[in-house]
Amino acid sequence: MRCALHTKQTLIGLLAAVLSVAFVVPAYGADDGNWRRGRIYYRLVCTVCHKDMADKKISPMSRTIAEWKTYVSTDKHDRTGKANPSLKYYVSQDYRASVKDTNKAAAKFIAIPESDLLNDLRAWVVHGAKDSDTPARCQ
Repeated sequence: MRCALHTKQTLIGLLAAVLSVAFVVPAYGADDGNWRRGRIYYRLVCTVCHKDMADKKISPMSRTIAEWKTYVSTDKHDRTGKANPSLKYYVSQDYRASVKDTNKAAAKFIAIPESDLLNDLRAWVVHGAKDSDTPARCQ
């Protein structure tokens, strides 16, 4: 009887530990952004625009992690004057609303807060940077 009670207590303790980890792990990286969502936005919105407007694709592995972090934090998108100079503009709800009729992905992302989408985009380019563990090319 004592052995069965000890086993039951051990199982309850183990279950509590597993549930604690399940709730803590997603919250740990919440500020870092969702690189998977960032990848989808980058490929279906950013890459399409770059191909149409600049006639070139810019892959995440074109820069290092440090270069991408600097690029995103300085908020400098276009220095030529041909497009909006702010990177934040291209993750804004205004931008997504302006292209939603021609870009279904932008329409699906329209409700996501701008700061979340910018973090997601940053997470993707850092995840796919040339010096990361998983360098990524445009597809």
